[in-house]
Amino acid sequence: MIDRAIVIVLDSVGIGELPDAADYGDVGCNTLGHISAAVGGLKVPNLARMGLGNIAPIPGVERVQSPTACYGKMTELSKGKDTTNGHWEMMGVIVDRPFLPMPTAFRRM
Repeated sequence: MIDRAIVIVLDSVGIGELPDAADYGDVGCNTLGHISAAVGGLKVPNLARMGLGNIAPIPGVERVQSPTACYGKMTELSKGKDTTNGHWEMMGVIVDRPFLPMPTAFRRM
């Protein structure tokens, strides 16, 4: 029996494109891999032990045989590419149409 779970969400830390990448202009995206390559490899021993290197090749992060945690890469079922979609989906809410873009939400003053 599991008494508790800790969920670590690395928001906006992409780890490779998804099958629908072309629909959203995301072909070739891999934020974590590109940052790691740019700095000559990452040094994240705790995340490595937890299994981060088992998800995808990341310079400096080795695969481990016996990770100390469960790990995964999320592929959304919801329509659109939005942080809110991802957060809602982790809690079981699937969005059947994309949220409208907010072109003026972050305009410069």
